[in-house]
Amino acid sequence: MEITYNLKPASERRTEQFKPEGNVGFGSLRTDHMFLMDYHDGQWCYPRIVPYGPFEMAPGAMALHYGQSIFEGAKAFMHEDGEIYTFRINKNAERMNRSADIVCIPNIDEQVQMDAINALIDVDRLWFPMQEGACLYIRPFIFATEDRLSVSPSTRYTFCVVLSPSGAYYAAGVNKGIRLLISKTFHRAVSGGTGASKAAGNYAASLRAGKAAAAFGASQVLYLDSTNQQIEEAGAMNHFHILKDGTVIIPTFTDTILKSITSQSIMELGEMLGCEVRQETVMLDQFIADIESGEIIEAGGFGTAAVVSAVGSYIFEDGHIVTVGNGEVGEHIQRIYKLYTEIQKGHIQGPEGWVKRVERLAK
Repeated sequence: MEITYNLKPASERRTEQFKPEGNVGFGSLRTDHMFLMDYHDGQWCYPRIVPYGPFEMAPGAMALHYGQSIFEGAKAFMHEDGEIYTFRINKNAERMNRSADIVCIPNIDEQVQMDAINALIDVDRLWFPMQEGACLYIRPFIFATEDRLSVSPSTRYTFCVVLSPSGAYYAAGVNKGIRLLISKTFHRAVSGGTGASKAAGNYAASLRAGKAAAAFGASQVLYLDSTNQQIEEAGAMNHFHILKDGTVIIPTFTDTILKSITSQSIMELGEMLGCEVRQETVMLDQFIADIESGEIIEAGGFGTAAVVSAVGSYIFEDGHIVTVGNGEVGEHIQRIYKLYTEIQKGHIQGPEGWVKRVERLAK
């Protein structure tokens, strides 16, 4: 792929490594540039890196009316050698194409996606925030741009990648359990729908449920299947729980559950964690009974932003509360979080190919 570089003048770009005085938060900052590529006449074309700024888009752009838009989320980290390394972005590229298939968006070659991310990071590498637990959060996304009001797949799209210099999602690490609302009112997805994709509309549909959870003092909703019998996802995370023998259980992936890259990675790390990690169908009634009997000792969610979120308790819509263990963050979750983040930061050698150095190519 031949990328065109239309960069900001040197006088307007960052010239020194970003050294924020306080925690920069998560997801609110942007770097100087973004990557763009267009789709029309049946092919992706004109890959370019340009200054970060607004899009020019027709009011009739189909993404605005019919929600034909998908996205990904990944991270890059600075290692002790001063170089920036991406973490498993090949998996994000694979999942982007799975999402694209579900909402009728043309695929983008996985290597092209990865080359775009690496080129942008290389250009804006001075934006990496120099503080403990920091990362460059990577947001690739595709949206329909054809100016047409009839309902059908667009014939024009834009692929964009932006970067967000971000601090640790939890400034003090994983130190407090959250509460989840177990809702039989709200459902994230049904079989045959878009639940297995990172479609923008899925997240819009979750906002009302999130407001309901907040009214119960909960951080997010633990979604059930449409029959209200099986556990599926926890808000924007894959759910998991841990048995008293240390076994980690993740609900089996279906077409109503987004296949979390963090969950997949944890399953591959079972040997390094020293425990079994497996998937199975999780029935709600048995899950609650196992918490109350002490068979389940920890629970939480896996996701890119936070890596691991521990759940201290669940609340039902009738106000009944079920506490996991003593309600605190358990030792197994702390060990998972530590191993995973140490691999990301290059302090521990992970599986082959999980971290890749961003080559220095920009002139």
